[in-house]
Order: sequence, then C-alpha cells, then structure tokens
Amino acid sequence: MNVLISGVGIAGPTLAFWLEKYGFAPTLVETAPALRASGYVIDFWGLGYDIAEKMGLLPDIARIGYHMQELRIVDDCGRRLSGFGVQVFRELTGGRYITLGRSDLSKLIYDRISGSCEIIFGDSITSLRETHGAVRVEFEHGGERRFDLVIGADGLHSRVRKLVFGAQDRYEKDLGYRVAAFETTGYRPRDELVYIIHGAPGRQVGRFTLHNDRTLFLFIFAGRSDPEAHGVAEQKKILRKAFEGDGWELPGILAALDACNDLYFDRVSQIRMEAWSRGRVALVGDAAFCVSLLAGQGSALAMTAAYVLAGELATSPNRPQEAFRRYEDRLRAFIHAKQQAAERFAAAFVPKTRLGVFFRNQVLKAFRVPAIAKIAIGRDIRDQLELPRYHWAGPLLAGGNDR
Repeated sequence: MNVLISGVGIAGPTLAFWLEKYGFAPTLVETAPALRASGYVIDFWGLGYDIAEKMGLLPDIARIGYHMQELRIVDDCGRRLSGFGVQVFRELTGGRYITLGRSDLSKLIYDRISGSCEIIFGDSITSLRETHGAVRVEFEHGGERRFDLVIGADGLHSRVRKLVFGAQDRYEKDLGYRVAAFETTGYRPRDELVYIIHGAPGRQVGRFTLHNDRTLFLFIFAGRSDPEAHGVAEQKKILRKAFEGDGWELPGILAALDACNDLYFDRVSQIRMEAWSRGRVALVGDAAFCVSLLAGQGSALAMTAAYVLAGELATSPNRPQEAFRRYEDRLRAFIHAKQQAAERFAAAFVPKTRLGVFFRNQVLKAFRVPAIAKIAIGRDIRDQLELPRYHWAGPLLAGGNDR
C-alpha cells in the first residue's frame, strides 16, 4: 500500500520506519525546505524510549543526549532560590531517562529512513479528495498523485487536519501561554547539565548548555498574541516587551536574541478531537492530540502513536478504517490523561501571581526529598499503558524483541 505521510518531524519518520517494516510504501512530504536544525530540548523517557530501543536508536541517543543533573531556579542576582536534582526521574523510570534536542532526535529517526523511502521537501498538500479505495492528493508544486492512505503527522498547525476535519480553532485548546526558543554560540556563563530558570509572575526564561559551545534559551510567558501573525522581527519585539527590565542575565540574553536568525515561537496549546481519522485519512502525533510543550513528553507520545498506528494497519491492511478505530481505542484514554496532566503542570510551572511563584518554589524545594517527589509526580511520570506487540517479516532490530 502507498501511504502519504505529511510532516517530517518525529511522528512522520517514525511511522514511515514501521510501515516499511510491515511492507508498506511510505512517501513523506514536508513544507520546510530541510530538516529543522534547532528548537528546544526534550526530556525523553517512557514508551517513546522503549520504541527508540526497538528502532536501534539508543546508542546514538546516549551519544548526543545530556544526563541532566539539576533543575535550578535563581533570583535576579543568580542566587539559588529553589530546585532539585533530577535523579528522582531516573529512579522513577528505571534509569531510562535522558535529555536531548528535539531536532537531534528527529534527525536520528530521519537517517533511518532517508535511503529507503521517498521524501519530498519544500512542498505541501493543497487538497485531498477520497475516491473509491484511494485518496487523490494535490500538491502545491508536485501536481496530483494517488495514495491508498494519507496520514497527517504535521504538528499543531496540521494542514491535513484543516483540509479533512476543519479549522484549527474547532479543536485547539489554548493554555494561555506562548513559548519561544533559540540557540546561540559562545554565551557565558555555562553551567553544564543544569537547567537554570529565572522567572517572574507570568513569565520565565530557561538556560541550558548544549554541546559545541552552544546555549539554548527557552521563554515561556502568559499571553494571547498570535505568533503566526508576525514575522521574526515582530516576534523578537514581543519577547523584548515581555522580558525587558527583568534581572539576572536578561540584558545579555536579549542581546543574543537580537542577533539570532532562527527563532522558534508558538502558542502553548492542546489539540482535542473526537476522532483521529475519517475515511482513508488519519492523524498522528501533535496533529491528532498535541499535549503541549509543557507536557515534556510530546515526542515520546508521537513515537508511541506512530508505532501503534503502523502496527494496527499491518494487522488489517485491507481494512484501514478498522485499524484506525483500534489505534484510537488503544491510545485515547492514555493520551487524555497526559493532556490533563500537562494542563495541571502549565499553571504550576509558570504561575501568574507572586504568591503562585512563591508556592511553586517551595514545592520544588520539597522535591529534594525523593519520597515527596515520587508521591507528587510519580503518577504523571509513569506511562500506564502496555505497548502492543506486532509482527513483521524482517529481521530483529538491535535491542528489539518483536517478530
């Protein structure tokens, strides 16, 4: 079966990897001219970690990732106010926990498929028309083609979702925050393996040291502006207005922002849909159920959903609607719980009042006691879902046990 996958992020290449294992012929299309090389870092654990192991990715993830030691909140003078060691996360995940760049993970998965399936950059889907047993797809630049199935893995602002299910505002739940991230080279000071946060009511900026003398900055702030309506220059003005006048290292950070050429800027939102498929079209990852950046597990959930979707399609390739239904049945309750946890976390992580900031800092101080941390966050850290086992005809993968 020929399957068109829109989006070359995390979910799309993962889905293509597994579909190829089951004998499908995936084609990927991506609006951007190339893979994104920057962005933000993610904490990677849970079922996504298990799937990465099945794909043989763990040695490379260990090589490029970061074994973070501490989350630290500082005041205007850089003095420690609160925080905790992250060893508790490793204990809760059995040591299967690592921090890495989202774009780095995307490239690792992409490299697994780049030589074996068709990948189209710099093009997008303009229309989808389902006919008997197929979907006619019109591309902006590539004309019309026929596919057996179409999968939208194109993120929060999914083009496939818009074309098939309707406008984004029907499904998007805006959590009331905006997020921006950029990298710079040569920034000082450097605090290796420590995520440092400075904040005020309704806003905070984080600093994390990367390999090769790079530093990542992540801004989160309360707001309702629409990042998509502005170019990079206007987005920088929005950030400067939100953070100018704050203490700590903000003057130097904003100077580095002025010089950066690649800025990630978006809403902190969730996607909540009653159905993730219609006919021969389905959604996966953020396109179907974005949990928001603040969940800390979006990439792992995207890999989980892609693995399940591919496995269900392989189980009944001639009955895709049945496969789509089982895919949803297996994951919907699990994903809903993750969305609820992320919504709780957003308000607690970036409080909008001074009292809320004070209370947040006291809670994080208590996390220095492992038993308290396990009680407070253990339920949200552990993935309460057993991965299905599917079968493919090819050889075992490194680290995998499936047949």
